Amino acid sequence: VQLQASGGGLVQAGGSLRLSCAASGLTFSRSALGWFRQAPGKEREFVAAISRSGSSTVYTDSVKGRFTISRDNAKKTGYLQMNSLNADDTAIYYCAAKNTILTIPSETLRQRPFYEFWGQGTLVTVSS
Repeated sequence: VQLQASGGGLVQAGGSLRLSCAASGLTFSRSALGWFRQAPGKEREFVAAISRSGSSTVYTDSVKGRFTISRDNAKKTGYLQMNSLNADDTAIYYCAAKNTILTIPSETLRQRPFYEFWGQGTLVTVSS
């Protein structure tokens, strides 16, 4: 299984980026997908997650209204559209996935241990 995160870079405060997470080696359409981030000196934290079908999403409070998680199961790719970026969004962003059979509660999707597969991360730097 491979999750390839891309799309990071340097952006000015107020700008936008779209991260992608390309999956291979797993049944993507049966996998919940999450995005996490880790800032320097801090623990990895939950950002957003999406159900297998894309019908359900959950976000951490600090990104609500600014970030949008989505997925294209035909392309086996997940996305994180990030708008109105600020310096606090600077971090390495990781995508994660787990095959699921049942509908997963939103609170579970927020938890790092839930996810089985992780990508390598893509760096997002927001300059103020």
